[in-house]
Amino acid sequence: MIAIIDYGMGNLRSVQKALERVGGKDVRVTADPALISSADKVVFPGQGAMKPAMERLAELGLFSVISSQIDSGKPFLGICLGFQLLFETSTEGGIVKGLGILPGIVERFPNTVKAPQIGWNSIEIAKKDCPMYRGVKDGAFVYFCHSYYTKPKDPSIAATMTDYGIRYASSVCVKNIWAVQFHPEKSQDVGLKILKNFVEIKI
Repeated sequence: MIAIIDYGMGNLRSVQKALERVGGKDVRVTADPALISSADKVVFPGQGAMKPAMERLAELGLFSVISSQIDSGKPFLGICLGFQLLFETSTEGGIVKGLGILPGIVERFPNTVKAPQIGWNSIEIAKKDCPMYRGVKDGAFVYFCHSYYTKPKDPSIAATMTDYGIRYASSVCVKNIWAVQFHPEKSQDVGLKILKNFVEIKI
């Protein structure tokens, strides 16, 4: 079973449908800690700002659930806001504490570019051995919608890099954690291939 964590931020049904389309079996949208813990794989999507997201996760008692699922070694996929929330802090609305699973900070794009970045941009695959990008061409285009970007303390965890006024880590691959800034569920064939790799991965 694949559990999609529902904390009330984002169109989770499109993620569910995309996973089912590429062969995901028994894909459930849920905020139930017991159900999330019983899943074989976990997806952590989201759209919006970090502060209300962290408040909502606290209300639902999901901090320890998310950490324990990652610690268990099961495949874990963060998408967009779900990617950013894995980091230590964000500058969105002051200094906002994240989940602290990945060392680093989330910062706003510089004033030299339009924010949010909405639309298609390319990904340069930095980690050739990351199974997330098996069968995906270097330079492939995916769909983004965000005003903030991640700055990992350890640059080596970046699985892809993207240029948008600055060059930033648009995804990471760390052991069982796959996390992407873009929306694979909106990225047509490339996004579906990434989701298929997640559905089929065995860690």
